[in-house]
Amino acid sequence: MTDTTLAASTEPATADATAAPAAAASRPAVREIGIIMNGVSGRMGYRQHLVRSILAIRDQGGIELPDGTKVTVKPLLVGRSEAKLADLAAKHGIDDYTTDLDAALADPRWEIYADFLVTKARATALRKAIAAGKTIYTEKPTAESVDEALELAKLAAAAGVKTGVVHDKLYLPGLQKLKRLIDSGFFGRILSVRGEFGYWVFEGDWQPAQRPSWNYRAEDGGGIIVDMFPHWNYVLENLFGDVQTVYAQAAVHIADRWDERGEHYTATAEDAAYGIFELSGSQGPITAQINSSWTVRVNRDELVEFHVDGTHGSAVVGLFGAKIQPRNATPKPVWNPDLEDTHDYDADWQQVPTNDVFLNGFRQQWEEFLTSYVLDTPYEFDLLAGARGVQLAEAGLRSSREGRKVELPALSLD
Repeated sequence: MTDTTLAASTEPATADATAAPAAAASRPAVREIGIIMNGVSGRMGYRQHLVRSILAIRDQGGIELPDGTKVTVKPLLVGRSEAKLADLAAKHGIDDYTTDLDAALADPRWEIYADFLVTKARATALRKAIAAGKTIYTEKPTAESVDEALELAKLAAAAGVKTGVVHDKLYLPGLQKLKRLIDSGFFGRILSVRGEFGYWVFEGDWQPAQRPSWNYRAEDGGGIIVDMFPHWNYVLENLFGDVQTVYAQAAVHIADRWDERGEHYTATAEDAAYGIFELSGSQGPITAQINSSWTVRVNRDELVEFHVDGTHGSAVVGLFGAKIQPRNATPKPVWNPDLEDTHDYDADWQQVPTNDVFLNGFRQQWEEFLTSYVLDTPYEFDLLAGARGVQLAEAGLRSSREGRKVELPALSLD
């Protein structure tokens, strides 16, 4: 890459000055935002953030704001392999890429730093971006410890840097339907939440694994608690209530695995976690229990499902689907182990219609964050929210080690 790739202009594009005044006045202003995208050669960074979010926004011509202003995006790909970056840039019609993160951060024409690195590398890069005054949008977990995650949030606040942390599962069609049910009062008082997440990840010997091997090495930042508990934290706190306590049991069910080169290694990070969470619901305490596993064979409609029970009704939601059973349509089972129960309980549930158009969840949150950035409005899914996710993961690991329930104190920037 030559120096010119870092010098690509992100100055706001305006109407042609030679056009007729009336035409110029009727044409909305266009602002192009340069985004440093670090880690796009990874699975999540490439598929969800680059292709399905930023390039999708670029290819549709940008985002139109309520005042008629249009926001477009221009990515700068950053990574360790220039060859990989060049291939991605050529494949998707991207002008700019570099292996020099420091040079990218030093260039004021790139306004936002987006991080999709492995967890162990994230905090160092985020510190550099904060010091450079860049707006930040990052995957989670934001750091390897709650102390480090909170430190990053405080550094960003002190520097006046706007931050956003990926909360993608809140934007799933199924969970958006669930949010509408909650807001409508469908459940009455919510009593409990049961979540099932996971699938079978092959060991890698006779069939390649679907997940990278570092996921199973604690020394490399792996483990399903670190991976999934930050998700469960924002799902629980934004739909049901803040997490007050956690009791978790972690397990390394399969220790023998084979990496991307076909070489055997011993897993040091848990591949399953069984958690119970006490929540402070708006109408009273809520108990949530969520199983997370890469060693489970799926016997449910979707890879993640949440079953919510309330006094007035229940719901089961997944990635896309949602079904409900109100109180006045609830069957009256009677326990009798001596007789076969022929009642079709599945038939008692009603599908929630898909009466809206749902974008890809990652893209929808990107559009919301970019809109908040341009309009300079508060953004709730910030680094402090990310720190709460790290806090829950850390507390879950501690709970499993010590065999007890762990309380989660409130975090603040003070």
